[in-house]
Amino acid sequence: MKTPQRIPIVEAFAPDARFDAIVDARSPAEFAEDHLPGAISAPVLDDAERALVGTIYKQQSAFVARRLGAAIVSRNIASLIEHAFADCPPAWRPLVYCWRGGNRSDALASVFASIGWRTSVVDGGYREFRRYVIEELARLPSRLRWHVVAGPTGSGKSRLLQRLAERGEQVLDLEAIARHRGSVLGLLPDETQPSQKAFETRLWDALRRFDADRAVFVESESRRVGRCHVPDAVIDAMRAAPCTSLQAPIDVRARLLLDEYRHFVEHPPQLFERLDRLLPLHGRARIDAWKAMARAGQWQDFVESMLAVHYDPAYARSTRHNYAQLDSEEALEVEADDSTLARAAAELVDRVRRVRGEARA
Repeated sequence: MKTPQRIPIVEAFAPDARFDAIVDARSPAEFAEDHLPGAISAPVLDDAERALVGTIYKQQSAFVARRLGAAIVSRNIASLIEHAFADCPPAWRPLVYCWRGGNRSDALASVFASIGWRTSVVDGGYREFRRYVIEELARLPSRLRWHVVAGPTGSGKSRLLQRLAERGEQVLDLEAIARHRGSVLGLLPDETQPSQKAFETRLWDALRRFDADRAVFVESESRRVGRCHVPDAVIDAMRAAPCTSLQAPIDVRARLLLDEYRHFVEHPPQLFERLDRLLPLHGRARIDAWKAMARAGQWQDFVESMLAVHYDPAYARSTRHNYAQLDSEEALEVEADDSTLARAAAELVDRVRRVRGEARA
């Protein structure tokens, strides 16, 4: 009978690693908080079962807990084999892990191996993976060639990053990873932000795929994107990088924002709840005036006022203080249409390549 092979986390994510599936044997709640990229959930104990076994371990004995756990795990693994993995072919190669590479992953991996599947287990489990991600997030940012896209709110930074990605450029979209647009109004409709651990896992997964010899374009974010905290090494590398600022007239910026935040136009109560969070900064009179504009359908005036009173002063205070090279390049002028953003993306790529060519010369 084949036996599972224990492998270190570095080997699990080596460029030549080949697995048909990454199987998470932990409970659904553990999986929901964070998991290895691409993993599928195959709990050998669900949340309630895991809590029950833990309670018996504390209140009765380790032996009784192990006996009960073994019975439950055996039934659950049988169900997984009969359903979730029923169609896996003889040559299937799974990588299995649990919290620390112990009983849960060993139990599932042993059954996989007894069937004949070439099975590997992450040595140290998720706990070792988490340690590895933290180490890599401290190491990788300084190895990359960052270029920051700055500009006041509504100047089209996110759209420009999309155009750059469409051209095949390397783009780190922190707002997409965090599922948040970064401001007090930035929570996306029908979206839940990932946990901090999941955010860091997704960030690491993006960074590890970048070519260190090519530029990585990123927006001039602050340390927090919604509730997600950008790791220090990432934010420090961004703030030390060359910057290009986007500039657009305030009416153009307002139109771009109205297009991106259409859900607030369609559901004003959501907007009003977010505006109330600005009371300590702007007072009741200003907030009520903004709400009145929205109720009257004066959306262009509302957005332009918010830009002038709230967003632009905040941008001037934070971005120009944090990004030392903000004025190192001539600003790019953008308009609201996609063709202008596509031309701006092409111009930015040409600028970056020229600068790098001059540096090599």
